[in-house]
Amino acid sequence: MLKTVRSMLSMLSLIAFPRVRHGSVAIWVTYAKRTALTLSAIIAVIIIALAFLWQDRPSLESIDWPSPAIAPTVNTDAVTVTWLGVTTLLFDDGETQILIDGFFSRPSLLDIALDLPVDNDAARINYAMNKFRMRRLAAIIPVHSHFDNAMDIGAIANRSSASVLGSASTANVARGAGVPEEQIIVLEDSGRFTFGNFQVTLYPVTHAPIGWGGSIPIDGAIEAPLTMPQPASTWRMGGNFSIVIEHPQGTALVHGSPGYRKYALGDVAVDVVFLGVGSLSTPGRDYAELYWQHTVTATGGHSVYPIYFDDSTKPFGEVSLAPKFISNFAETAQWLEEFRHRWDRDSSLFMPVFGEPITIFSQPAAES
Repeated sequence: MLKTVRSMLSMLSLIAFPRVRHGSVAIWVTYAKRTALTLSAIIAVIIIALAFLWQDRPSLESIDWPSPAIAPTVNTDAVTVTWLGVTTLLFDDGETQILIDGFFSRPSLLDIALDLPVDNDAARINYAMNKFRMRRLAAIIPVHSHFDNAMDIGAIANRSSASVLGSASTANVARGAGVPEEQIIVLEDSGRFTFGNFQVTLYPVTHAPIGWGGSIPIDGAIEAPLTMPQPASTWRMGGNFSIVIEHPQGTALVHGSPGYRKYALGDVAVDVVFLGVGSLSTPGRDYAELYWQHTVTATGGHSVYPIYFDDSTKPFGEVSLAPKFISNFAETAQWLEEFRHRWDRDSSLFMPVFGEPITIFSQPAAES
């Protein structure tokens, strides 16, 4: 047996190293060891470099924007919005609540990197719904169906009577969680819906081209009910929407992904813009300026709040800026200030505070 193995190694060495003749087994083994050591060293360097890059992130304190007006703790008639990390927003007028997205479970970086199956975190969802008093939910509306937007929508809907509104892919996320069909509203294109005193209109827009080579990450549709657990890559994009929320007190735009469709919002006038900036630094400054023009400038919003500037792999409630190599928010923030000064001097930029309800239609006048 040993003789056969040696013969095979000798044959392999002759193929791989034609100049090596008899007695090449020891040379081949030595070469293999050196190659393995070299590869191990390369892998170690890559791991160290990635660890360094992962820790290299801007400080939130470096963004010198005013905080918004925090709503009083007593019940008022004001419309408030509570930012709950990434692109999850809770609208509330004291009678009706609307939840944009629903992402509380927060899979770990390792789960996402290795594409391991992940599941809803029931305890975290229960905590979030109780902590932020989600007892009057009328609608859950993901901007699209990626896991960091729609992962928990089914679990939230099953804990309420809220309708799930979105694309066919969003509907399949809800169906996979066992949400009753009468709570699911499938949107084929654009559409307008009424929930209490809120009027909600969805406009189809392009997802940001932030994938490899300017592609859309995890594109495609969810073709069948999505049952848990599943890898994060199972949540396909499935259609992206810009969401306009009207109320007698004012109008807000939620634009979760920094993609746009030219003139899609040309006839829309809003007071407040929740502007998705996740990985906006990837396509570059020129793209970012067009994005600003087709969202903020086109709609005339006077108050602009960035969303998805934080690291979505952090536990729910922990706000940290994403690593620079993924999304350099310090650079993006500087761009936004320049765009505001160039195109919309009557608008203001505000930093939302996690978990704090803000009164969105009574912000102070903008500084020129």
